[in-house]
Amino acid sequence: MRVLAIIPAYNEQESIVSRVEELLAANTGCDYVIINDDSSDATEAICREHGYNYVTHPTNLGLTAGFQTGVTYALSHGYDAVIQFDADGQHMPVHVPPMVAEMERTGADIVVGSRFVSERKSFSARMIGSRLLSTLIRLTTGQRITDPTSGMRLYNQAMMREFARRFDFGPEPDSVAYLMRRGAKVREVQVEMREREAGESYLNLRRSISYMARACTSILLVQWFR
Repeated sequence: MRVLAIIPAYNEQESIVSRVEELLAANTGCDYVIINDDSSDATEAICREHGYNYVTHPTNLGLTAGFQTGVTYALSHGYDAVIQFDADGQHMPVHVPPMVAEMERTGADIVVGSRFVSERKSFSARMIGSRLLSTLIRLTTGQRITDPTSGMRLYNQAMMREFARRFDFGPEPDSVAYLMRRGAKVREVQVEMREREAGESYLNLRRSISYMARACTSILLVQWFR
């Protein structure tokens, strides 16, 4: 199975080198492409200087567009699956091979790298939001995902085509719920995630609240009319 790691990057000059080098050193067997989302720092210059494989957006388009750019790249280059691999250091490449193995073993359409397959969630504000999303997904799909906000997800080619053909379709919990309702087979693999190493997150407090409200509304209402 040919797998492409999509690395969305926005102002990641402090971490992009360590992320790419860590991925390469781990011998995961997957290739990578960095999607530089019009960073205002030296992210693009660093990618160019190191000879990294990257695509740059002419303007800041956000995570959804960045992921779709990566998916389009993967489809045009004949990859069988893609995995989102964050540039901020949270995702660990050691977990990529087990996720790929799970997809190959089970025929899953989506494999989620979950922090909570064998670990319990805390009762922090962030985890309360995660619990809420898990509950809504279970109510609307009849299936259970323990870590709906995990960005470390592996998608097969059928799922890649879904993302590529819908301009508003990003790697978010509501999109996964929609795909599950349409019959997508989802599996989870236990992973560990680190704290953000450096760089600039797409989500601040205001955006985080908006993100949760939008995701919940979409799972309950909007997704039914897609």
